Amino acid sequence: AGYDIKNIQWTTCKDFTVQRGQEQIEEYISTWEFHESWLHWTQFLREEDMKYSTRYHYRVCWSTPTRRKPIPRATASVYFIIEVSKIKPATLPVEVFFILETSRLIHRPGECRFREKWLKDIIENKIILMESL
Repeated sequence: AGYDIKNIQWTTCKDFTVQRGQEQIEEYISTWEFHESWLHWTQFLREEDMKYSTRYHYRVCWSTPTRRKPIPRATASVYFIIEVSKIKPATLPVEVFFILETSRLIHRPGECRFREKWLKDIIENKIILMESL
């Protein structure tokens, strides 16, 4: 009820670069609450040119390796899209949203609270599916 939804100051459209986008995704993820056993890496996927904007797609892959199982059985991905407007003033910040790999629900930084359970559910569902095959 009284939870403060965290966000960061996103870069302006004119200052955006692919590298800066990746750094800002990492900075934003650092505001999330998750157990220290989770590891992740961020990868730039592609640039999508649209009529009124350019979208930059990134993937953040999550896993929980252990000493006994250093190679995880499954991973969970969170896909980020950073949208740089071609028509709005270049001094405005970029638009950012993210989607979990098994969902169509679009999340926006500063509007929703990240839940570690989302990652756990994705991995558990993948393991259940692999075991059933």
